[in-house]
Amino acid sequence: MGIYSFNGNKIITTSGGGMLVSREKELVEKARFLATQARDPAPHYQHSEIGFNYRMSNVLAAIGRGQLRVLQKRVEARRAVCAFYQKAFADLPGIEFMPEAPWGRSTRWLTCVLIDPARFGVDRETVRLALAAENIEARPLWKPMHQQPVFVGCEIFGGAVADGLFARGLCLPSGSNLSSEELERVAKVVRRCATAKAA
Repeated sequence: MGIYSFNGNKIITTSGGGMLVSREKELVEKARFLATQARDPAPHYQHSEIGFNYRMSNVLAAIGRGQLRVLQKRVEARRAVCAFYQKAFADLPGIEFMPEAPWGRSTRWLTCVLIDPARFGVDRETVRLALAAENIEARPLWKPMHQQPVFVGCEIFGGAVADGLFARGLCLPSGSNLSSEELERVAKVVRRCATAKAA
């Protein structure tokens, strides 16, 4: 199955929700059944399984569908943002971009970087706080599930890769409507962090 998110910060949004896709009819039917409260085929309301009301409203679906007309334009804008950052930081050691798979084409929904403090000069959090001091929002990569307080005490299998990504990863501003001036502003702060250690 494939999963698409239409959360408010995505390239196409319905304000929330998402979409499951599959070529396997049985999986699609089961997902649809669970998403419609798992109601049994009976003349009365009857449930043999726990289900959910995960149906998207027609209005929200129409809003999302209408955005398909501008999808390519938005993807190109996101890719341009990533290309700008890659060029702006090309000479800086210790900053690495998420690679693009040779078999696909990324939407570059987010431009995320990994910062190696030993080579870059400062850690990810120092860069994030420097951006925040200039009223520029940047966030660490997602906190791994095994680090979430709700799962304290649960058994963990692996996790070292996720831990490393969380410790070094930063999501830079990546919106489709960022102006060149705004991108330059972000780049200036990041570059200042890299050169501050050397000074």
